[in-house]
Amino acid sequence: MKKKVKNLTLCFILASMLIGLVGCASNNSPQKVVIYTNADKEAVQAMQNSLNTAGYEGKYVLQSMGTSELGGKLMAEGDKIEANLVTMSSYFVESAQQKHKMFADLNFETKALEKYPAYYTPMLANTGAIFINTQVIKDKGLAMPKSIKDLTKDEYKGLVSIPNIMNSSTAWLLIQAIISEYGEVEGKVVLNKLIQNCGPHIETSGSGPIKKVRVGEVAVGFGLRHQAVADKAAGKPIDYIDPIEGNYTLTESIAVVKKADTATTKLAMDMAKVIIQKARPELIKDYPVALYQGEIVTDVNKAGNPKIFAKPLTVELLEAHQEFFKAAK
Repeated sequence: MKKKVKNLTLCFILASMLIGLVGCASNNSPQKVVIYTNADKEAVQAMQNSLNTAGYEGKYVLQSMGTSELGGKLMAEGDKIEANLVTMSSYFVESAQQKHKMFADLNFETKALEKYPAYYTPMLANTGAIFINTQVIKDKGLAMPKSIKDLTKDEYKGLVSIPNIMNSSTAWLLIQAIISEYGEVEGKVVLNKLIQNCGPHIETSGSGPIKKVRVGEVAVGFGLRHQAVADKAAGKPIDYIDPIEGNYTLTESIAVVKKADTATTKLAMDMAKVIIQKARPELIKDYPVALYQGEIVTDVNKAGNPKIFAKPLTVELLEAHQEFFKAAK
């Protein structure tokens, strides 16, 4: 009987040791990296291509969200967010870090052209501009606009499309240009007239205006410069104008969330490095703004009137400019 008890005791000890070893192995082995992103499909594909080519296929889960949705999660959840790796509009990354201190410093050299905080580096950049349907402009005998303010003239009534800043960060490029050039008092008048001329053509997505300009539903729009450049190069009746008020730019950046699971955090850091070093050649084709040393952008893709907003871009500033937009209606 004593022998049986002794054997059972040994079995329990061995079982406990095995469970402990499995637990240790589990703690030291990385889980799948969860990636949250607000990037559009071209950028998502470039990220996936770089990761899969580098041997990370099956080691990550990528989930796309709208800017407002992902921004809300970052601000509300901090490092409790499910994601290990985030690609997001830079101003949201900065605001989330300021509130939660949730991102780890990157452990790789980026060679970025500009100086950025240690916890993120830009993945891509978008620049705003005016674009037109040359055939519609000709058919309706419209003057070629040179500025955003030109689009408030009566001849453009019902023929303008812009994105809505309540839904699209692309619209922030427009609002920055108006406020910088005209101030908030005159700027509100300009924006009011612009909104009136748009009528039903205020779009919830940044790509909405170019789609309406392409089909000739409107004559002119405001949105992402590179889309109009690509359309013109493809032979479509599209042209682009760098407005007097300036071409403003927003970056989307990559950051690693600090987690207790150090193995998965390390894997997320490795993936961030791959995306920045290997995906950029593909990304710069769709988002032709040079961000790193050695990158070359053709002259046609260089904005003619680049400007930077006087104040740092933060979630609080975005909310203030959203209120400015609503008050101008």
